[in-house]
Amino acid sequence: MRNHDIHSELESHVATVLTKDQRPNILLLFTDQQRFDTIGALGYPHMITPNLDKLAADGRVYLNAYSPNPICCPVRHNLITGLSARYHGIADNEFDARCSRALPTLPQLLSDAGYHTRAIGKMHYQPATRHNGFDVREIMEEVPAYTEDDDYLQFLHAKGYGHIQNIHGVRNLLYMNSQNSLLPEELHGTRWVADRTIDFLQHKSRNRPYFLFAGWIAPHPPFNVPHRLNGLYAGADLPQPLEARSGLCSMSEENKAWGDFPAPEYERAMREAYYTQITFIDEQIGRIIDTLKSLREYDNTLIIFSSDHGEMLGDLGCYQKFLPFDGSARIPLIIRYPERTQPGEKVGHFADINDFMPTILDAAGVSYPGPWELPGESLLTRHPEKDRSSQYIEYSRDSRRWVSLLTEDYKYVYYYGGGREELFDRRRPDSDSWNLLEHEPDAYKSLRQELRSRLAALEKRWGLPGYTQNNDFVQLDEYIPNPHRNSAFPLFPYTISEFRAEKVQDFNFYKEVEESVRHQNVVHIEELDLASFFTHKNLPQNHLREFIQTYSVQGDN
Repeated sequence: MRNHDIHSELESHVATVLTKDQRPNILLLFTDQQRFDTIGALGYPHMITPNLDKLAADGRVYLNAYSPNPICCPVRHNLITGLSARYHGIADNEFDARCSRALPTLPQLLSDAGYHTRAIGKMHYQPATRHNGFDVREIMEEVPAYTEDDDYLQFLHAKGYGHIQNIHGVRNLLYMNSQNSLLPEELHGTRWVADRTIDFLQHKSRNRPYFLFAGWIAPHPPFNVPHRLNGLYAGADLPQPLEARSGLCSMSEENKAWGDFPAPEYERAMREAYYTQITFIDEQIGRIIDTLKSLREYDNTLIIFSSDHGEMLGDLGCYQKFLPFDGSARIPLIIRYPERTQPGEKVGHFADINDFMPTILDAAGVSYPGPWELPGESLLTRHPEKDRSSQYIEYSRDSRRWVSLLTEDYKYVYYYGGGREELFDRRRPDSDSWNLLEHEPDAYKSLRQELRSRLAALEKRWGLPGYTQNNDFVQLDEYIPNPHRNSAFPLFPYTISEFRAEKVQDFNFYKEVEESVRHQNVVHIEELDLASFFTHKNLPQNHLREFIQTYSVQGDN
């Protein structure tokens, strides 16, 4: 047994600190609910995204990138663990679920390897404050429950805006409608993420590489755009939503209910606001990249831009996510790392968020230590082994669960609730609108069985246990949908300290509703579905009676 020389170990540590680490920095720019067709340079000229256009020209674009589970919580845990819900346990937006602590996480592995690991903005972990291996987290979540849990909420309080409760826009009544931010642009959450990212880049210590995860809430609704950008897409030639030409699964009834659009111009305004949110993010990404260039770190940084899932945006009459269609599941993906990527590359094979962890570990020279087989593979590897000719996607559990297999030419979907099947020809521009098994079942009988068998095998390997039997899917009772409007209301006003200047009775939810649409030409509160709105059990009671009287709503909750 050798002598344990503490002095030599100290000298070695000092030398490490004072020597520049040559490994690349890693910057993950991650939006929420951004569709694949929202970057102008990639063939979508309606989009105003000059900075993402430049990043795409400088790096490698993946044209067939997908979310392996198209809803927030599960896929974000896929990202940090490299594993599916089979292992981390979160298959849907299950707010009381907890990720297994036995799993190594991406920031933990990088931190152990000498990286500074920092997360800024939305992460949507459960619980919200769990660090999951990050050295530092600056948190900004959609509906914070406690002031001390949310750095952005504390920031607003310090800036004199502690009285604003709809800090990211009004949900519930105005959730999918165009609205304005209740905050000055310089305090908007989208800008705050960039401000904090730039502050870190400018003031971080030398010599040590970093992994920085910058996460935006936008363009996830509410679509609370700054006043400066009102009308940015007015009159623009926007692509029309895909029209359904086949029946849809029962779950889609829930997606349809999210939109409260009493006239066509409401939906048009919604889509304009969605695209405006993305342009606002693009401005912030430009600021971040300009900072990297000014610090001469642009070429020594692996940059990944992507999103957790898409937004149906009216396609097939649906909104939001958690459906197997491209509007929901297909995402933008740009990677720039001059050592391994070339300017202007466009890759047509499949990639997904499961590939992010192995890609980042590869760039950092860090090995994955777990005993589990990762479903993803580094997008930078020179010796690829993953079969990228097909893509497996899953969502949820029980009768709500569905799984999908994409190939170059086709998409097959199986819904456990009732055993519904769908088959789409991906070569058609309106692919998701035409279910071949509904219109031409006999012609595609053989292909249906082939893809079903392949998908069942992938489900057995990567999916939740118990959903296959005898190499085929089990069938569960038909899923019974529960259509409803968004029902989330601000929580933190009801948990603030009794010693704070603001009291719960000082918050006026309804005044904020009115203010958020005061400068909108399309949205009129009296035209919305107020009857449904007043059925919410968590409806704020302060000033409710005045609001009812103002808008002549029958009934008095």
